Amino acid sequence: MGLCCQAMEYYLYNLEQGDEVVCYSPKFNEYGIPIHDGENGSITSYIQIQYCPWCGKKLPDSLREKWFDELEKLGYDDPLSDDGIPEKFKSNEWYQK
Repeated sequence: MGLCCQAMEYYLYNLEQGDEVVCYSPKFNEYGIPIHDGENGSITSYIQIQYCPWCGKKLPDSLREKWFDELEKLGYDDPLSDDGIPEKFKSNEWYQK
Protein backbone atom coordinates (compact mmCIF):
# COMPACT_ATOMS: atom_id res chain seq x y z
CA MET A 1 0.00 0.00 0.00
CA GLY A 2 1.58 3.26 -1.11
CA LEU A 3 0.70 6.04 1.29
CA CYS A 4 0.29 9.64 0.25
CA CYS A 5 3.01 11.22 2.43
CA GLN A 6 5.60 10.52 5.10
CA ALA A 7 3.50 12.13 7.82
CA MET A 8 0.60 9.74 7.13
CA GLU A 9 2.98 6.79 7.19
CA TYR A 10 4.49 7.92 10.49
CA TYR A 11 1.18 8.51 12.26
CA LEU A 12 -0.33 5.32 10.90
CA TYR A 13 2.49 2.91 11.77
CA ASN A 14 4.92 4.39 14.28
CA LEU A 15 2.92 5.32 17.36
CA GLU A 16 2.16 3.05 20.30
CA GLN A 17 -1.23 1.38 20.29
CA GLY A 18 -3.72 3.74 21.90
CA ASP A 19 -1.81 6.82 20.71
CA GLU A 20 -2.93 6.51 17.09
CA VAL A 21 -3.80 9.72 15.28
CA VAL A 22 -5.12 7.87 12.21
CA CYS A 23 -6.10 4.25 11.69
CA TYR A 24 -6.64 1.94 8.73
CA SER A 25 -9.26 -0.78 8.27
CA PRO A 26 -7.97 -3.34 5.77
CA LYS A 27 -11.32 -5.10 5.34
CA PHE A 28 -13.02 -1.82 4.32
CA ASN A 29 -9.91 -0.20 2.75
CA GLU A 30 -10.64 3.01 4.66
CA TYR A 31 -8.79 5.43 6.90
CA GLY A 32 -10.13 7.21 9.95
CA ILE A 33 -9.57 9.22 13.09
CA PRO A 34 -9.78 6.87 16.08
CA ILE A 35 -12.40 7.46 18.77
CA HIS A 36 -11.48 6.46 22.32
CA ASP A 37 -14.97 5.23 23.16
CA GLY A 38 -14.23 1.85 24.71
CA GLU A 39 -13.45 0.72 28.22
CA ASN A 40 -10.53 2.63 29.74
CA GLY A 41 -10.35 4.83 26.64
CA SER A 42 -9.67 2.01 24.21
CA ILE A 43 -10.38 2.57 20.53
CA THR A 44 -13.46 0.74 19.25
CA SER A 45 -14.48 2.98 16.35
CA TYR A 46 -13.30 5.79 14.12
CA ILE A 47 -14.51 8.66 12.00
CA GLN A 48 -13.81 7.88 8.36
CA ILE A 49 -11.71 10.43 6.46
CA GLN A 50 -11.51 10.83 2.68
CA TYR A 51 -8.42 13.09 2.53
CA CYS A 52 -5.02 12.99 4.18
CA PRO A 53 -4.94 15.42 7.12
CA TRP A 54 -1.33 16.39 6.29
CA CYS A 55 -0.99 16.65 2.51
CA GLY A 56 -4.67 16.81 1.46
CA LYS A 57 -4.43 13.98 -1.08
CA LYS A 58 -7.63 12.00 -1.70
CA LEU A 59 -7.50 8.62 0.01
CA PRO A 60 -8.84 5.43 -1.61
CA ASP A 61 -12.60 5.00 -1.75
CA SER A 62 -14.03 2.90 1.06
CA LEU A 63 -15.22 -0.60 0.21
CA ARG A 64 -17.53 -0.79 3.24
CA GLU A 65 -20.79 -0.91 1.23
CA LYS A 66 -19.34 -3.46 -1.18
CA TRP A 67 -18.22 -5.59 1.81
CA PHE A 68 -21.79 -5.68 3.15
CA ASP A 69 -23.20 -6.34 -0.36
CA GLU A 70 -20.84 -9.27 -0.95
CA LEU A 71 -21.72 -10.86 2.40
CA GLU A 72 -25.43 -10.30 1.86
CA LYS A 73 -25.14 -12.21 -1.43
CA LEU A 74 -23.66 -15.08 0.59
CA GLY A 75 -26.64 -15.03 2.97
CA TYR A 76 -25.26 -13.05 5.91
CA ASP A 77 -27.91 -10.61 7.17
CA ASP A 78 -25.78 -9.08 9.95
CA PRO A 79 -22.11 -9.75 9.17
CA LEU A 80 -20.78 -7.47 11.94
CA SER A 81 -22.28 -9.71 14.61
CA ASP A 82 -21.82 -13.01 12.81
CA ASP A 83 -18.61 -14.80 13.80
CA GLY A 84 -19.26 -17.35 11.06
CA ILE A 85 -18.35 -15.10 8.12
CA PRO A 86 -15.61 -16.48 5.87
CA GLU A 87 -12.11 -15.69 7.13
CA LYS A 88 -11.17 -13.80 3.96
CA PHE A 89 -13.79 -11.13 4.81
CA LYS A 90 -11.94 -10.26 8.04
CA SER A 91 -9.03 -8.77 6.08
CA ASN A 92 -8.35 -7.27 2.66
CA GLU A 93 -8.21 -10.74 1.10
CA TRP A 94 -11.82 -10.54 -0.15
CA TYR A 95 -11.06 -7.69 -2.61
CA GLN A 96 -7.44 -8.61 -3.43
CA LYS A 97 -8.43 -11.16 -6.08
